[in-house]
Amino acid sequence: MAQAEYVQQALAGLDTIPGGGVDPALPLYATTFVVVDLETTGGAPDGGGITEIGAVKVRGGEELGVLGTLVNPGQPIPPFITVLTGITQAMVVPAPPIEQVLPSFLEFITDAVLVAHNAPYDVGFLKAACARHGYRWPNPRVLDTAALARRVLTRDEVPNRKLGTLAAYFRTAVQPTHRALDDARATVDVLHALIGRLGGHRVETVGDAIEFARAVTPTQRRKRHLADGLPKVPGVYIFRAADDRPLYVGTSGDIATRVRSYFTAAEKRARISEMLAAAERVEAVECAHSLEAEVRELRLIAAHAPPYNRRSKFPERMLWLKLTDEHYPRLSVVRDLSPTDHAYLGPFTSRRAAEQAAAGFHDAVPLRQCTHRLSLRTVTPACALAELGRCPAPCEHRITPEAYDERAAAPFRTATADDPQVVVDALLARIEVLSRDQRYEEAAVVRARLAAVLRAAVRMQRLAALTGIAELAAARPAARGGWELALVRHGRLAGAGVSPPGVHPRPTLAVIRATAETVTAGHGPVPAATAEESERILSWLERPETRLVEMSSGWSSPIRGAARFRDLLAKAEAAASHQLSTERS
Repeated sequence: MAQAEYVQQALAGLDTIPGGGVDPALPLYATTFVVVDLETTGGAPDGGGITEIGAVKVRGGEELGVLGTLVNPGQPIPPFITVLTGITQAMVVPAPPIEQVLPSFLEFITDAVLVAHNAPYDVGFLKAACARHGYRWPNPRVLDTAALARRVLTRDEVPNRKLGTLAAYFRTAVQPTHRALDDARATVDVLHALIGRLGGHRVETVGDAIEFARAVTPTQRRKRHLADGLPKVPGVYIFRAADDRPLYVGTSGDIATRVRSYFTAAEKRARISEMLAAAERVEAVECAHSLEAEVRELRLIAAHAPPYNRRSKFPERMLWLKLTDEHYPRLSVVRDLSPTDHAYLGPFTSRRAAEQAAAGFHDAVPLRQCTHRLSLRTVTPACALAELGRCPAPCEHRITPEAYDERAAAPFRTATADDPQVVVDALLARIEVLSRDQRYEEAAVVRARLAAVLRAAVRMQRLAALTGIAELAAARPAARGGWELALVRHGRLAGAGVSPPGVHPRPTLAVIRATAETVTAGHGPVPAATAEESERILSWLERPETRLVEMSSGWSSPIRGAARFRDLLAKAEAAASHQLSTERS
């Protein structure tokens, strides 16, 4: 059998997908532990090299079972290992190989927390053996007594955290002898002694003990109590300062579990550490389901702009690219749309993105780029663009308003609201000419402008299709039975709820509708909510399991709209990403 590739991990990565059916909230006195120790030939964990396994199963201080056996490592035992452990080659020749021992061992550790002294070493050998011989590693929760001792004991108490030193300090009944079962029994006594010290650190559950053993900061340890008493339901959590101002807003399908993760070694973000130092309490806002939680999070962040949230803080800063209302219209980047604006593209999250899309239209159609207010009576001197043939010079009245509208303004209106084919064809033709002339950098610039135009057009048409519906009701199967229900009005979540299992959802939907937020129609593709909120709703509605229940009008997009260029957009973005990575390397 081919040897499986294996790389030993640190302890923090050994139980990233914990299994074994052990609830992290289980009290330590009710937890079943399997304390294991291995003797090896001293090499790297490659699937072999194990010479002895010793394991002791305990719960509540009571020994429940013992597993101990020599193992034929399938390779010579180095002399210094024999001197250290007393295990000779003759002793392991009749012993079973590791592939015959693993089934019994894996059954022995079922539904238990695995404990070892310097756990990455022992668990690394066991995982490698499972990988090499085709056994599934069950990913049990792992507790390292060496790491736990580093958190519990001071240098004044013990000079180091070796098993022999700890066994002597705690006066264990069995002293370690570099034999697997003796060392496992000694580790059992060390484990019990360390657990006795954990009460003073408010560590009472197996999950707390595992996280306490990891490298959490003093701030995380001191503020761990902020996670106490939070509900295990979908919703929003708000870290608040002493003056009650929001510091950070987040969302989760399980508020309690998510907030507890901020006080574990897995949380390493510097800004979050700073936030935890200032936090004094955590407020939970329970929600009907994940969509309502996501929307409430967006609204809270927009309303309070918490200093430690980086995204979604200023939705009012979105920008639009609009066609001005004058005889010879031009493109203008604006912050707000007025009811008289009927030709526009957006929203954009930055001025750079809006200007890049504008440059794409200027490459494709002869829109004027000057900012003068042109008169039908007075002639204004033309700029260099007219001389280069890039502008039809309406300033000098070389083109009538009607012809200008047909050649320049109408393609913009059509591209944004319906079919961008004319703009796409013009930009692709320009890219082809530049590439043929080996002007690749200029071609890449035009390609980026094409991507900016398509990206914005796809987004806006997608949003407009939803926000044009006065009311939409949808349902999705809930994880625990019943239905998650959402009532959407003009792209804004107006009401949410969950119908109980076994009950028809119509009565629940009727209650949601009666108590839902009143939303009036507005102007533009995002008349009643932020673009990000409407897009979250769209993502929820477009999931395969979501069902549309009722709609006040049809939900449709232009048949020749920008969405049909999604593949072209993906290719342009992939090419730009590849170019950027190449330049950085």
